[in-house]
Amino acid sequence: MLNALLGGLSDAVLALDAQGRILMANAQLRELWQIPADTACAGPVDALLQHLLTQLADPQGLLHEIAGLHESSENHKHLLGFKDGRTFELASTALPDYPGGGRLWIFRDWTDQQTLELQRATLDFHDGLTGLPSRRLFLDRLQRGMIAGARSGHCGALLMIDLDHFKALTSALGHDQGDSMLQQVAERLAANVRDSDTVARLGGDQFVILLEGLSPFMLDAATRANAVCKKLLATFDWPFEADASDPVCTASAGIVLFQGNNDPADELMQRADLAMFQAKAAGRNTIRFFDGAVQTVVNTRVTLEEDLRHALQHDEFHLSFQPQTDVGRLMTGAEALLRWQHPRRGLLLPAHFLSLAEETGHMLTLGKWLLEAACTQLARWGQTPATAVFTMAVNISGRQFFHPDFVEQVQETLSRTGADPERLVLELTESVLLTRLDDAFGIMKALKSIGVSFSLDDFGTGYSSLTLLKRLPLKQVKIDVSVVHGLMQSESHALMARSILSLGNCLGLEVVAEGVETEEQLDFLTLYNCNTCQGHLFSQPLTADELGHFISARL
Repeated sequence: MLNALLGGLSDAVLALDAQGRILMANAQLRELWQIPADTACAGPVDALLQHLLTQLADPQGLLHEIAGLHESSENHKHLLGFKDGRTFELASTALPDYPGGGRLWIFRDWTDQQTLELQRATLDFHDGLTGLPSRRLFLDRLQRGMIAGARSGHCGALLMIDLDHFKALTSALGHDQGDSMLQQVAERLAANVRDSDTVARLGGDQFVILLEGLSPFMLDAATRANAVCKKLLATFDWPFEADASDPVCTASAGIVLFQGNNDPADELMQRADLAMFQAKAAGRNTIRFFDGAVQTVVNTRVTLEEDLRHALQHDEFHLSFQPQTDVGRLMTGAEALLRWQHPRRGLLLPAHFLSLAEETGHMLTLGKWLLEAACTQLARWGQTPATAVFTMAVNISGRQFFHPDFVEQVQETLSRTGADPERLVLELTESVLLTRLDDAFGIMKALKSIGVSFSLDDFGTGYSSLTLLKRLPLKQVKIDVSVVHGLMQSESHALMARSILSLGNCLGLEVVAEGVETEEQLDFLTLYNCNTCQGHLFSQPLTADELGHFISARL
């Protein structure tokens, strides 16, 4: 009865008696194990075991099971690799209490089953048309991203993108062509984000992107998310490939920011969806933030970026000069200050645009212009004996300073303008120098060899590292304006100023105090041997013409 029942199975069956002789080895077993016709499937099992030894690359696990080295009640899986290169996964089930004290196994080729399960998992977690993550997988990654953001303190963003008038396009082109367009959209979106970002298709013509680790600052994160979104929408500018035509399609996008996991993932998705519909209502082919206040700030920033690009092309920048004097009020030079004469917003100070210039990559162009203009003025001073001794201090950004061509750029600028390198002072902050101290030393050494000097700006507000003062070839340090302003109100500020002045004198460094506005501050700085001062007590920042009059009045 048992043999009749087992004989009807579609699985491979091997039954042995108590002495290890084959009671049953069905046709399915022969096929599964690739047993040749001349190999006996009756009598002792040795012939079958010998076949396995000669055909399989690593048969030990299966041999141990048949030889009785595993418990009969266990289930096992074996990855079998034939020496001819074929592989498959074999699942075995050992049945206990076979009549007569023998042993019986049922074997099944698990390879197809594994493939089927993998396909099912793929369908559960990936979109069948585009291969992108599905909603289910995306929500899991969103949840993980929110937890990671809470741990790191960085903001993330959801971008919801929906194609404009897609139903009309599919009606005109046909659903097959519509599917092809969706696949091309998926490829374009995935190709224009970081590997750490996630692009998913929610269904229809709606896609969602998860941007993680943008910035610890909400406004900065919003700016970055907006830039990514603009880049993604720009990928719709060129036509899609189709059989009958090359259709063009735009898209609308909504953005919602998150920081940590305070809000449910589904709620964030709804907010991004709402922002996307706001973009549709605004005329399509545009971007909207869920937070209206963020939208306003981002719009202002985007406009300012466009204006900055225009300003660089149309010479809207100019220099102002902050005179520097000794404590006896005798002028010794000036600091070049960048100003932007905006056509609508009036005069803008660096605080309004320098960070934007850094983020957008315009700082290199702007810094090069600043150095050129400052050296041009320095060369003019060199033509008159009374002003030829003046120094010109120029602030240098980290991006500009560590550019591979910076040393060559300074040399060429000095040569082209005719400025005296001995009178040029480049100002750098502690935070910039500490990022790449060894590189900074090499750059400063190269420029010092031609006479250029260096000043450590904003000393007393950052690390205030003695290492910088001892190791780097500095000429001067500048006491930050916040320290100077607190001299008369705070003992800690007074102590900081005295320490910097004492340290500078000990190390042979000039000390410059900026932001000097009162006679009391000047008296304090004079008492503790400050070398140079600048601030409104002596003069407001001046244009080139105003500076000329200022100098003439003191000659």
